[in-house]
Amino acid sequence: MNNFSFSKDGKDVYCLFFLGFLLSFSQILANNHSRQGNPLSQQHKVQGTVTDGTNPLPGVTIVIKNKKNNAVISDYSGQFSLTCSPSDTLVVSYIGFKNAHVPIQGRSVVNIVLSYDTTTLQEVRVNAGYYSVKESERTGNIARITSKDIETQPVTNVLAAMQGRMAGVNIVQQTGIPGGGFDIRIRGQNSIRTDANAPLYIIDGVPYASDPIGSYQTATAFPSVASPLNNINTENIESIEVLKDADATSIYGSKGANGVVLITTKKGKRGKTTFTVNASTGAATATRYIKLMNTQQYLAMRRQAFINDGLTQYGEADYDVNGTWDQNRYTDWQRELIGGTAQISDIQATISGGSDNTQFLVSGNSHRESTVFPGDFLYKKAGSQLSLNHRSVDNKFKLTFSGSYNIQDNNQPSFDFTYDARTLPPNAPALYDAAGQLNWENETWQNPLANLNTKFESKTNDLLANTVISYEIWPDFTIKSSLGYTDLNTKETRIVPSTISNPIYNVSSATSAIYLNNTQRNSWIIEPQINWVKEVGGGKLDALLGSTFQNQSTEKLYLSATGFTSNSLIYNIAAAKTVKIVLNDESLYKYQAFFGRLNYNWQQKYIVNLTARRDGSSRFGPGNQFANFGAAGIAWVFSNESFLKKYSWLSFGKIRSSYGTTGSDQIGDYQFLDTYTVSNAIYAGNTGLQPTRLYNADFGWEINKKLEVALEMGFLHDRIFLTGAWYQNRSSNQLVGIPLPGSTGFTVIQSNLDATVENTGLELTMRTLNFNKGSFNWSTSVNVTFEHNTLLKFPGLEGSSYSQQYRIGQPLNIELLYSFNGVNPQNGVYSFEDINKDGKISFPDDQQIIADLNPKYYGGIQNQLSYKGLSLDFLFQFVKQKNYSYPMGSAGMMSNQQTRMTDSWISAEDPGLYQFYTTGSNGNALTGYNLFSQSTASIVDASYIRLKNIALSYELPLNLKETKCKIMLQGQNLLTFTKYEDGDPEFKSYGFLPPLKIITAGVQLTF
Repeated sequence: MNNFSFSKDGKDVYCLFFLGFLLSFSQILANNHSRQGNPLSQQHKVQGTVTDGTNPLPGVTIVIKNKKNNAVISDYSGQFSLTCSPSDTLVVSYIGFKNAHVPIQGRSVVNIVLSYDTTTLQEVRVNAGYYSVKESERTGNIARITSKDIETQPVTNVLAAMQGRMAGVNIVQQTGIPGGGFDIRIRGQNSIRTDANAPLYIIDGVPYASDPIGSYQTATAFPSVASPLNNINTENIESIEVLKDADATSIYGSKGANGVVLITTKKGKRGKTTFTVNASTGAATATRYIKLMNTQQYLAMRRQAFINDGLTQYGEADYDVNGTWDQNRYTDWQRELIGGTAQISDIQATISGGSDNTQFLVSGNSHRESTVFPGDFLYKKAGSQLSLNHRSVDNKFKLTFSGSYNIQDNNQPSFDFTYDARTLPPNAPALYDAAGQLNWENETWQNPLANLNTKFESKTNDLLANTVISYEIWPDFTIKSSLGYTDLNTKETRIVPSTISNPIYNVSSATSAIYLNNTQRNSWIIEPQINWVKEVGGGKLDALLGSTFQNQSTEKLYLSATGFTSNSLIYNIAAAKTVKIVLNDESLYKYQAFFGRLNYNWQQKYIVNLTARRDGSSRFGPGNQFANFGAAGIAWVFSNESFLKKYSWLSFGKIRSSYGTTGSDQIGDYQFLDTYTVSNAIYAGNTGLQPTRLYNADFGWEINKKLEVALEMGFLHDRIFLTGAWYQNRSSNQLVGIPLPGSTGFTVIQSNLDATVENTGLELTMRTLNFNKGSFNWSTSVNVTFEHNTLLKFPGLEGSSYSQQYRIGQPLNIELLYSFNGVNPQNGVYSFEDINKDGKISFPDDQQIIADLNPKYYGGIQNQLSYKGLSLDFLFQFVKQKNYSYPMGSAGMMSNQQTRMTDSWISAEDPGLYQFYTTGSNGNALTGYNLFSQSTASIVDASYIRLKNIALSYELPLNLKETKCKIMLQGQNLLTFTKYEDGDPEFKSYGFLPPLKIITAGVQLTF
């Protein structure tokens, strides 16, 4: 049972008490400091804070007008101080904001509020991976969010922070269980293999493998195995860029086919040493429930089912209707089993600062989250980060180091109670008896809480480090090298003790079992580079050459053990009677590449960007290990043309286009080789080997050809900024398993299939500055994506094992269905169209109606409002899609149903929308339901609009020079508007816990 508290053991309360003490102490120091000022000083000293009206702005340049060598920079908390004349004027400048001229007028405290200048936002440099580029000069498609967007969200997964905020990026949460995963598609599904569509993740220049680290034998409560992305601390992220088109991704070659996600962590800023502490606590509950029958409706259904089946007596096992169970009892099992309140607490502390030449940042964080399920389960996550930047006095030598170490400790039931919560009869017995023990109600039911004893535990340690060293040999000619290292270790266990059984059966620990997964992965990468910039022919030429050397090793051990003398020894494998090694695997992946970029920018009007890469991968056989990829991007900034300068309403205009190729080697290691595994069979006392894969050295890289055309326009000094991008991606040479006849001894052989998958789409974004006057600011951002996926070519599809999965000219994510004709008014059974007119409904001939489950469009609408110290930020996410209704089984059996099933057929005179109830003894009704669940009737509108995020913050007017305090209220998934009747509409696999509704309150102290 979950008892809500601020945090376990009250540690966060102590932290906040301590912070309050510091706040008071800082105020005393500030007062004392003010008393020590020298009123007789002949110099006029000015100090103050620079903000955007809400938040402090670090790194702002403040100079005295018409005087040289007097510039100062605001520190991490936006504060500055300088000496000047009482009649001087300060000139304040910062990228993204309008310059301000502030007269001193004899004041000693001058607080400055800068106004956003959306025109200069075009000068912001965007991370493109191996290089950065001004927003106004980029030729590729790069979507971006910053820490300001991320910090408003109470989420722990980096993909959750991106949901609804980027055009062309579709993200779906798979489960609400802490530590669960997300599914991401950047511009659709390129590969026929569903597990080969993940993007490339780069953290501070280091590739971060997103391959699953979990095992299906341990992570049974999750729809997919554990992802390492949960290890990334979202609070340490400064920005996330997503590279989408060929111009942006081709420089990553074989790794960029599905897009690239660049994550940049926070760095130290010059200024005095600053301490920042964030502490928050909150609660989470399930978003939506299915409307299920109450006891009266349920029992009426059950009794009618017996009548329909011609049964005059209830069976001995029909406890719900034969009087064994209380006929007046009602339990809302959804509220009972998945309706708890999860407790959430977070705390993060950061120290940063530095001089002009050296800056540092050190941070640590802790996250704790319980579960909405019954029982005491906890998800814990903690980590630390170190960042160090240094440059020599002459600015020629530069060194950057960033490192992070994160740990996860996840303790969850290995059973998702969502299925039981939706199917248990509403008059099922109480969970506990009068003595507080599990109630087995005289062996008439399987108490669902018995599954609390079968636990899933996971511990993960993740280290990531990167060092970048550069030296400017002569002006505009720089050599650089990036070195990265990652080390990940995870251990998962799932126990199934004998205590999950009714004690009356005396099941001993000899039946107890444990399943274990140990996965270790480490990698290193070295990337030397040369960069040269030169003014040529009235324009600027920027050349980049580099190479990549990468090595990744992975070790996996899956085993199971059964038969223990005691359940207290269940975690001791040596105590098991039987131990089975399911998998003991070690793989090595080697990767080498050479890449280059040539960019020419003529007078900031005409831009050409050429990228190329030659990749080598150990995942292919001799002769196919290397492949070439490249792209060309062009842009015309027509707003810089002289003939358009007179139109003041047009502040920016650019047409850009790109075409190129990327590839994919996401096929796994050693797929081209003859491979063997240890056989379970023993021959002459020896353990043998058995073949598992056929040799095929001919298969090579998947190829993705990308084309894009885009228009960007800004109006009224960019107060209105619009972008439209059309794209076409064609992925060919598909890496799949091609079926073989059984006589070969193998079911498939890994090979290249001459199939082509096309993704086309239109991405629209709009940014408006609705109001910007005085202390009030209001801006809106909108993104919407229309996309379509098509299988263009698949030779021999009709005769392959994919013949009932795909169709030429249709998307990959389709379902082939029976055509539902409604309920037969005469016999009350579901009826379907006999497509081939053979007089019967059969597979596959009659299961040919196509349903597209890809979203038609999706996007988000974000509004940001601020007034003085008060800020409000909210995001609505929307998706237009279809999906399956939740299958509850044939109505009338001993399982609850949706309330809509009350409208079922009784007789020809009393028809209904659904077929008649059955206890399970009517074969026609059971067949009808099975066909119904695979028919057009089971696909419904699952579109939704969700208040994805809302954040309200207020900076307290403390009037303290060294201390700032902000209080915050944040919410996630608070409201969902949908016609979908069967719970939450966001899912990939039904039957799992839906996303959680989260509300947190927190405080941020900076001193």
